[in-house]
Amino acid sequence: MESSSSCGAKEEEVEVGDYNSSTMKKARLHSTLTALLDDPILADVPKKPTLSDVDTLISLEMGSAMRISILKLDGTSFDVAVMNSATVKDLKLAIKKKVNDMEQKHVWANYCLSHQNQKLLDENSALQDCGVRNNSQVQFVPFVLSKGSGKHSKRRKHRIFRGLSKLA
Repeated sequence: MESSSSCGAKEEEVEVGDYNSSTMKKARLHSTLTALLDDPILADVPKKPTLSDVDTLISLEMGSAMRISILKLDGTSFDVAVMNSATVKDLKLAIKKKVNDMEQKHVWANYCLSHQNQKLLDENSALQDCGVRNNSQVQFVPFVLSKGSGKHSKRRKHRIFRGLSKLA
């Protein structure tokens, strides 16, 4: 019986040793990753990168992705990276990853993306078909529906209601 208990004790030691070894490896990996991500050369890598983020950044370095500067309404800008084959929808998703939720609801409801005075309204259009290339700048502009759509823009509605309030 004594031999079986000592055998069990050794198993416990091995399990604890494996656990400690695994924990130490994870801690070292986390420490190394943190140090790498703090390196200025890797400033464009998100703090918790997904495999897709890393893949896009590698593609950017290899020339099969493009960096696009997004001009915000307050005049500041930030960069996103998308594949050369990206669509307007892909660009919007990349922007949404970088912008907080409160900002998004207001911005996407009232503004659309524009490149060289051309509104990027068709989400399925390839960015390159819209003239967007590596290092292009895209900005937010007021989203106003065309008269042909049968709907008025919010600005038009506002003027109508302002006129009605003057009559009362």
